[in-house]
Amino acid sequence: MRLTNLIALAVSFAAPAAAGAQAIAPAGLSTVDRVRLAEARRLIAALGDSVWPGWSAAPSAVLLVTPEREFLLWHARPSADFERVGHDSLLASDVYARPRRFSPTLLATFPAVGGVPTIVIGTAEQTGKRSTAWVLTIAHEHFHQWQTSQPEYYARVAALDLAGGDSTGMWMLNYPFPYTASAVSAEFDAVARALRVALRDSATANRERHATAIGDARRRLRAALAAPDQRYLDFQLWQEGIARYTEYGVARLAAARYQPSDAFRALPDAEPFGLVADRLWREIVETESVSLTNQRVAFYPVGAALGLWLDRSEPTWRRRYLERMFSLELPATPPR
Repeated sequence: MRLTNLIALAVSFAAPAAAGAQAIAPAGLSTVDRVRLAEARRLIAALGDSVWPGWSAAPSAVLLVTPEREFLLWHARPSADFERVGHDSLLASDVYARPRRFSPTLLATFPAVGGVPTIVIGTAEQTGKRSTAWVLTIAHEHFHQWQTSQPEYYARVAALDLAGGDSTGMWMLNYPFPYTASAVSAEFDAVARALRVALRDSATANRERHATAIGDARRRLRAALAAPDQRYLDFQLWQEGIARYTEYGVARLAAARYQPSDAFRALPDAEPFGLVADRLWREIVETESVSLTNQRVAFYPVGAALGLWLDRSEPTWRRRYLERMFSLELPATPPR
């Protein structure tokens, strides 16, 4: 029996809350997808502002991409190409649908519908994620909704002067960063290594030594980059790295303070949040394989590690995160 069928069977017996919600299965939005979406929304509502004060004010629109159709939820201004297919009481949202346009493996946030920052995401099965990791990916992408909904965000993006005439935003993925330059790769590895060493050492007495090593490694990396490449690195660490840091933070907090719904825990591929948090920690702090051979993906764990280091070295850094947009170069002495 396919995993999706097993999940649907488990939910039908073990999740009366889901089964009691208004059925919209004829439109193609499955019970399993509804349970996952509901859990993601519930998790963010319960913990979001504890991780980032003000996060709850971000837009929350989601476009779920299935192999045949796309389903739009929690969106105030659906475009005319969507058809309303009903109201879902479990998701507390009107549901709109249209034929599929985006890849069902997509995991992204951009103004996909009506100019609103929208999470565009394939199902857990299509994206190769288990349910808990998929829910945390929604949290990661919701953090991007918060970033990109800031009033000055797009003006500051334009001021980076990195688009090279591209008005689609694809430059954020395709920018010609010197990933294969040996000098750049060596210095990037040195930054990653310095962060890993520091985060594995909890001794307060060694903090100043680690701060010096990290600072020196970051300066050498910047010296190896042209000015536009420096701006792109800073942008990616600020945006994607801290989104991964936030994903880990939500997982760790959920392990300590959050009780998943019965319907979600009944999914055969659901994992404890603590288990996923431990896996994210290993990817951020313990892996030795982070390098620019992974290209842009390498910025995620290194940026997340930098956020974790700032938690130790500059505990108030998150208060100034939005003010110092696209920069994690914080002053040595925090302002009073």
